[in-house]
Amino acid sequence: MKRVNASHILVKTEESARVALYDVKNGKKFEEVAKSVSICPSGKKGGNLGWFGKGQMVKEFETACFNGKKGEIIGPVKTQFGFHIIKIEDSE
Repeated sequence: MKRVNASHILVKTEESARVALYDVKNGKKFEEVAKSVSICPSGKKGGNLGWFGKGQMVKEFETACFNGKKGEIIGPVKTQFGFHIIKIEDSE
């Protein structure tokens, strides 16, 4: 796997991340949750970060993405920015 296309929801607390993860796993669309709660500018686009390769993201985030499978929802993943819920859109 050389590149990953991922979306994420970024929040300040682990509790908020767990609520977002619960919502997504219980039927709410990932993109809608991202638009409503993510503090990352990508939230306005449903959390999509597009394609990226190794070395482009912070280590914890990158490790989670490159260990995930297409369609998988991962998290919470803690980084210096907060807590992420990650959706693997695609990989190659």
